[in-house]
Amino acid sequence: MADNLTPEHRRKAMRAVKGKDTCLELTVAAAMTAQRWRYERNVGELPGKPDFVFRRQRTVVFIDGDFWHGWRFPRWRDKLPPYWQQKIERNRRRDRSNFQKLRRTGWRVIRVWGHEMDRDLDAVVARIADATGLVVRVR
Repeated sequence: MADNLTPEHRRKAMRAVKGKDTCLELTVAAAMTAQRWRYERNVGELPGKPDFVFRRQRTVVFIDGDFWHGWRFPRWRDKLPPYWQQKIERNRRRDRSNFQKLRRTGWRVIRVWGHEMDRDLDAVVARIADATGLVVRVR
């Protein structure tokens, strides 16, 4: 499978990919705000710039797209051109490194995959509540 975009078009397309305030992140933010939980967004002083930080609970949450962060990557890696294989592998290595750094400094790391949110957002909120000790309010 070859890349069907010119290098210039590929650069333009990659620049358009958002690094924060993605649809997935905004969905989780809305759900957590509805719970009246206090959190910080995209904290740059922490490794990996977590999407959500619960400082009192020493918990960080990453909301990761299945493609960009390589969910089940070994299953579909060979279907991609070398450029994408390398890009996603770098993302996976960077994620592992950031998670290790956070854990070594006493942070609990929660990773939420895009497909988990599509399947059951309430379960994602419950998982975050379990990790942080926060209460889930019934809507």
